[in-house]
Amino acid sequence: MPRDPLIGLVGKPSAGKSSTLNSLTDATSKVGGFTTIDPQRAIGYLQIDCACARHGVSDRCKPNYGSCVDGRRSVPIELLDVAGLVPGAHEGKGLGNKFLDDLRHADALIHVVDVSGTTDAEGKNTRGYDPSVDIAWLRSEIVAWIRGNLMDKWGSIKRRHIAVKATAVETLQGQFSGYGSTSTVVARTLDRIGLKEPLEEWSHETVDRVVNAFIDEKFPTVIALNKIDHPDADKNIAKIAKMQDPNSVVLCSAVSEIFLRKLAKQGYIRYQEGSEFVDTREDLIADGDPDGGGLKELDEKNRNRIENLKDMVLYRFGSTGVNQVLSKAAELLGLTPVFPVRSTTTFASGANDSKAVFRDCVLVKKGTTVGDVGKKIMGDAPIAFIEGVGGTRVAEDQLVGVGKNDVS
Repeated sequence: MPRDPLIGLVGKPSAGKSSTLNSLTDATSKVGGFTTIDPQRAIGYLQIDCACARHGVSDRCKPNYGSCVDGRRSVPIELLDVAGLVPGAHEGKGLGNKFLDDLRHADALIHVVDVSGTTDAEGKNTRGYDPSVDIAWLRSEIVAWIRGNLMDKWGSIKRRHIAVKATAVETLQGQFSGYGSTSTVVARTLDRIGLKEPLEEWSHETVDRVVNAFIDEKFPTVIALNKIDHPDADKNIAKIAKMQDPNSVVLCSAVSEIFLRKLAKQGYIRYQEGSEFVDTREDLIADGDPDGGGLKELDEKNRNRIENLKDMVLYRFGSTGVNQVLSKAAELLGLTPVFPVRSTTTFASGANDSKAVFRDCVLVKKGTTVGDVGKKIMGDAPIAFIEGVGGTRVAEDQLVGVGKNDVS
């Protein structure tokens, strides 16, 4: 099944980007591991509510990819490790050119920030560093990159724009297509700032506004404040919370999530990804289970670490935040899960005699129509008609949403 969109992970060295990527792609034993596509790409798992619960068939939901447990589904989503982020990337410093070239393929970004303040701008150990600086200079690097490319040839762009009597959307798309843009994204960019001024009259300040609005549309960014269990994290979180849109910020501890999943796989604890609860053998015995759930007994070191993790992360923040990072990226993109089936009555996807339902799930962006979904799945194959739940025909121009045209 198609696996776009692509979520890019960015972050300076030692911010915890690799740990975050590992925690997002370290699928549980229910899923059976994760797939590395190439050294920079991997498959993560987005947690969603599955349509099987809505239609009361959770006991027969058997995804081809990912997993579904009691109506909670893990859907594969492609992740890109965007390496080489250092100040001056737009000038080619570090792996700057490769960083920016990789960046343009992403539909959304997860910026992993070391909120402990124990690594400087280049990822070297320090104490008391202000991590809000990292957030500002990531954006400044992207702005400088796109603005620089545009202004290098702004004079000729304007002359051609006038000569061919193009619209602002047409001219900008000609320049922004290299960043993976579409005309729709460019149109939304101009709508975002309500720009009516003719392109040939734009000042440098107007160009700056357009570039910033384009970045907001093309690269919606989740700010993943990592290492929240560090003693210095609280003051930095408080400062960043005053500076950033709270809808774009997620608090997380990737190392904690990796540790909990490892112990759960080894049979020492009972832990569900994204949960605030961890049960040890001793906890279950205290709750009346004489066998302790069949769990192994923890040594003192790991027992103390579990208790500290509960106090510093799980009980304070409600979870390690890792699952929420990917969910927030999906939210910013307006992703909708769509469930293509062979029969809209039985919800089967395979052979007619198969009892398994909702085998496939595709993530589509906001504004996607039923016809767009059909083309995404079927490619160029002709489509006679599309049916919704109960066998009713659905017009191809109908939009899809959760609970609306999402099973067809």
